Amino acid sequence: MNQALGSTIRSVSPGADQERLRVLICDDSAVVRAATTRILEADPDLHVVARARNGEEAVSAVRRGGIDVAVLDLEMPVMDGLTALPLMMHCDPRLRVIVASTLTTRGASAAMEALRRGAADCIPKPGSGEEKSFAQELIARVKGHGALRRRAPARSPAGPAAPVAPPAPLLAARPRHAPAQAGILAIGSSTGGPQALAEIFRAFRSRPSIPVVLTQHMPATFIPMLAEHLNRVGAARVVVAEAGTVLQAGCAYLAPGGQHLLISAGKPTVLQLSDGPEEHFCRPAVDPMFRSLVAAYGERCVAAVLTGMGHDGGAGAAAVAAAGGHVLVQDAQSSVVWGMPGAVVERRAAHEVLPLPELARRLAQLAGAA
Repeated sequence: MNQALGSTIRSVSPGADQERLRVLICDDSAVVRAATTRILEADPDLHVVARARNGEEAVSAVRRGGIDVAVLDLEMPVMDGLTALPLMMHCDPRLRVIVASTLTTRGASAAMEALRRGAADCIPKPGSGEEKSFAQELIARVKGHGALRRRAPARSPAGPAAPVAPPAPLLAARPRHAPAQAGILAIGSSTGGPQALAEIFRAFRSRPSIPVVLTQHMPATFIPMLAEHLNRVGAARVVVAEAGTVLQAGCAYLAPGGQHLLISAGKPTVLQLSDGPEEHFCRPAVDPMFRSLVAAYGERCVAAVLTGMGHDGGAGAAAVAAAGGHVLVQDAQSSVVWGMPGAVVERRAAHEVLPLPELARRLAQLAGAA
């Protein structure tokens, strides 16, 4: 084994350390490796057991075993992250890999390619003044993906897991039926969203019979790459939303970076983009999109909230439900972070709470794309 790598790997002793999530950090910068280690080790549930300088060392570390989550840089000497990723997944198919990418078009393109090669998530490297929010996001993602890995063996290989319902008092006392004819499908997501969205769009076996609108919390440079990524995985056509576009069945419109996506109430129904204030510290945000659907579609609206930090989408989903629309959320067991879906359930606005595979099939059915 590479001697330099050997000096970076800590032995994991029995006991408490076995309960903590075990993390590998791979980055060619010693400063980044040290800073990332400090961030993760500040959380008592996380333990950095290995640090690698390049993809070759990361593959060796994964081959040794005992790693739950890897935080992987993409641009490195000797072996880059995109080359290392499938080798790491071959060593441990259940490994959860979070790729760290630069905030550039090239970095965003590489991150989306990493998702296609098996990465579980991507996180942009922080810019100046973003260190605190980056630390919160990184810890949430590592803990969320680590928990998903450890829950995975409990899932039956014979088929998808059964829906895990929240406690009865949290469920809305609402009709369980979906609208007789949905007019639009709206989806909001954040942390862990790109992979969740990909699974949903894979379930679209044909073009949806209704328009689809999407808001994903993500830096602006990543949005076009996400649209391209989703365009490849299913039958729906996915584009970045442009103001004045007339909504068409079979097409999905992704909110651009830095602007809220709204839907007009006139005829024809068109897309609008807003530079209005951030909501939940986000622009685009899910709540403005959901609110705009109420006037335009009322009870013909289907709204879904996927994995994500915070409470964005909770109030908007409640407005959709109050107007007679149908609201679905991803369950806690399959979510990386159950903040946004949980906010909908807390407001008693969810009609269906489903694990991601079942939610994907259900949304495809409601969109006429199953």
